[in-house]
Amino acid sequence: MGYVVYILYSIKLDRFYVGSSSNLGLRMAFHHSSPGYKFTGKAADWQLFFKSDCADKKQAVNIEKHIKKMKSRKYIQNLKRYPEMVENLKKKYS
Repeated sequence: MGYVVYILYSIKLDRFYVGSSSNLGLRMAFHHSSPGYKFTGKAADWQLFFKSDCADKKQAVNIEKHIKKMKSRKYIQNLKRYPEMVENLKKKYS
């Protein structure tokens, strides 16, 4: 079972959502089908902006927390633009 860190983007909200999961397909379906869900329920247009495979759950959760702690749109955009940033995170949280 592989874990991923993922980032969703909503045009309607112009916001990002950061998460981690062992089943991205199921998790995406949940985000799209749960209108009452806290944050992602506020929009129905969530698109996968970024994803990265992780070694295990611990690494995925730590990278997710790190990205959230940064609280930066630019940082999130740079993760997609500069793959070495993701590799450095994976090394840091291995």
